[in-house]
This record gives sequence, structure tokens and C-alpha cells, in this order.
Amino acid sequence: MALDIVIMAAGKGTRMRSARPKVLHQLAGRSLLQHVLRTAVDLGADGIVAITGHGADEVEAAVAAAHLRFARQMPQLGTGHAVQQAVPLLHAEGTTLILNGDVPLIEVATARALIEACGGDRLALLTAELDDPSGYGRIVRGDPAGRSTNEGGRVHAIVEDKDASPAERAIREVYTGVMAAPTAQLKRWLAALKNDNRQGEYYLTDVVAMAVADGLAVVTAQAGSETEVLGVNSPVQLAELERRYQRRQAVALMEAGVRLADPARFDLRGELHCGADVEIDVNCVFEGRVELGDAVRIGANCMIRNAVIAAGAVIHPFTHIDGDTLGVRVGAGALIGPFARLRPGAVLAEDVHIGNFVEVKNSTLAKGAKANHLAYLGDATVGERVNFGAGSITANYDGANKHRTVIGADVHVGSNCVLVAPITLGDGATIGGGSTIAKQAPAGQLTVARAKQVSLAGWRRPVKIKKK
Repeated sequence: MALDIVIMAAGKGTRMRSARPKVLHQLAGRSLLQHVLRTAVDLGADGIVAITGHGADEVEAAVAAAHLRFARQMPQLGTGHAVQQAVPLLHAEGTTLILNGDVPLIEVATARALIEACGGDRLALLTAELDDPSGYGRIVRGDPAGRSTNEGGRVHAIVEDKDASPAERAIREVYTGVMAAPTAQLKRWLAALKNDNRQGEYYLTDVVAMAVADGLAVVTAQAGSETEVLGVNSPVQLAELERRYQRRQAVALMEAGVRLADPARFDLRGELHCGADVEIDVNCVFEGRVELGDAVRIGANCMIRNAVIAAGAVIHPFTHIDGDTLGVRVGAGALIGPFARLRPGAVLAEDVHIGNFVEVKNSTLAKGAKANHLAYLGDATVGERVNFGAGSITANYDGANKHRTVIGADVHVGSNCVLVAPITLGDGATIGGGSTIAKQAPAGQLTVARAKQVSLAGWRRPVKIKKK
């Protein structure tokens, strides 16, 4: 039986006070819509239709997923009108699940339970009981004549908040905007929608009364948590949902044995996989895919993106690691930082030391190599036990092309040296401090390239001329 998923993503989001379409605002490093699309893909949808409207071109260009197609709602005349635009793209039979592009954290298990409740022949609504149900449609239970409001019994209607009576507004069970319906019946109900309400809109929730009139069972499933069904309509709500999400990730990590100094000061914007006895200090941000081996320690205020850090490595505070598409690898027992920067393509073997204000880009450092202060290694291959002095750099760019520096094992590069690539320093070479090296340095020899020191007797410093 085919599963179609329709995602409502046409709204402007006026309360966001932003030119960016609401569904493209980010939560945990992904757009709200991309979160929902990920859920749809994980559910194994045969077809996904995103309903776009405001900023449609921008939205459609920004997201991607398997089996994703778009339908535009122009103008926006209500939720029912939105789903009507998807009808030509739905299968003839099966189940249609309707999700919202601004409700990003619905769990796959919850959505699957709703689909199973539908079973292809019932209308299934995802509901939740909220302490503050303002703005949500209320679930009205009891007999269809309306003599009972939420005193138990079968669902016979959803009343939009804008159209609810005082008694209906007191109901705490709300419709979350997520439903699953038999596709064939849903198409028929959508064709029969009317806009005779205060807003002059076509409400998707009116299909509940149609299902009741047809004698079709209307069933409900409860969301696993309030967080799953909270939508985003303002920057305040987005920030609150971000904190809820981050707390959930932090708890899961701590339950797996990770020690977080303060779960309230932790941000995960991708995937974080941790070994045993990992410790993470405050204000750290993880993006993309990050792996931390056993007993890795991450100091405060670090940013780590797309990196693999092996067992026993220590990342000192204020270190910035960004692997981008190439990734970064840090070997076992390595010491990085504080205030270090590892850029894409940095591959560090075990026991490498990268100290304060050292930047490494597209370079490999073999076991025991050290660059402890104020240095730059770009497009370099560095051998075992190399000591790269403070203030030294590889000059890897000639203004048009990048060139590689090869530094053999046991090389000592003095302070304030410039290695002009392409160049090779032989094993055991020593480079005198302050040298600019543009030719090969022989193995085992001292190479120095600097101007002769001169002292000028009788020289006086300029003095400031006093104005009259």
C-alpha cells in the first residue's frame, strides 16, 4: 500500500520578522523543513510532496530528499486549500500522512504509530494535551450533536482556535496538525471543502466531520512528548525549541556515558558518536559528523565539525576544528590547542602537538610531530618527531597555485622561518631561525638563509618634532 507524505511549507511566517521563508530557519544546524523531510525519508515514503508558497523558489532550491516533488499554493487560502494542491501528485490508493514544515521534531516512531492507527481505512489524528492550548484546534469528543465536549468518547470534530466557543477553548486536547488518512477518501473530502467560516479559508480539519458523516472511524494517537509537536512561529519559539532539542541530545549522550560539564551549555548540530569516558566542557558546538574515541577530552568553547578524534586526544579550550568536506583526523594521544585551528584535510598521527595560535590546513603530521606556537602549516607533509618553530610558516601559495612542502623525519625548524613551496627538507635537517628557505635543505645539515647582522655605531633614533 503506497505511503504519500504531504508537508505544508507555504506559510510566510510573519512573526519571524524575517525575509527568509519560515521553514528555512535553522534548528540544530538544519532548516525546519529539512528536519521534516528527514523524518519523511526515514518513514520510507513512496512519494513526498512539499507544498510551497511564500518564497517558493528559495524553499525549493534549498532542500532535497528522495521522491520529493513540489506543489505550489498561490494564493494561500487555508490548510485544506494547501493539501488540495498536492492531490494530483498522490497515489490513487494507500495512505497519506500530512506533516507541517514548521513542526520539525516529530519522531519517526510517533509518525509510524499514526500511520498504523490509520491502517488505510480510518482517519487518524495526532493529538497532545497542552497546558496552554492557545492557537491550536481543539479535539471535540462525544456525540456528533455536540452535547459533550471532550468528556471522552469518539472524536467528531476539530474546532479551530479562531472559531472555538469559550467552552471549546477550555479543552486541553489539541490537534497537532498531523493526520493520516486513506488517500482515496481524502481526495473526495478535499474536493468537498467549503470556506464558510470567519476567515473565509478552506480548513483541512473539516474532513473530520466528513469522515464522521461517512461512518468512517476517527481515531487518535498521542505524541510521545510535547516537544515533538511544537511549531515555530517566532524567534522566541525557535530558540525555545532549540533548547529542548539540545537538552534531548545531551541527555541521550549522558545516558550513554558521556560526561557533559553542563548540558545546558552544549550544542549538537549534526551527529556525535562517542566512545567510553569522553568528557566535554561547556559551550562546545559539534556540527556535521564527529567521532570522539575513548577518553577524549574536549575543553571549553571548542567548535568541531566533520572530524574524527582518536582515543586519549585532548582538545584544549577555544580550539576550532572544521573538516568541511575533506574532514579532519586527530590521532590517539594528540594534544591540540588552546586557540588552535585545524582546517579541511588536516591529518594528525598519534602524539602530535598543535599549540596555541597554530593553523593546519590540508597537511599530514606524522607521529610525535610538534608545532607548539604561532605557526602555519598548509599543504605540507611532516615527518615523525619534527619540531616546527614558533612564528614559522609554509608559504604554499604563489598567487595562482598551491604547492607542497615536504619535511622529513626529525627535522628542526627554528623560529620565524618561511619555507617557500615547493620544497623538501631532508631527514634530520635543521633550519636556522629567521631563515627564508626556497631551495632543498639537505638531510642532516644546518641550513641558514638570512641577511648578515649589521650594527651601526652612532645611529640615533628619530625624535618627535615639537610643534611651536
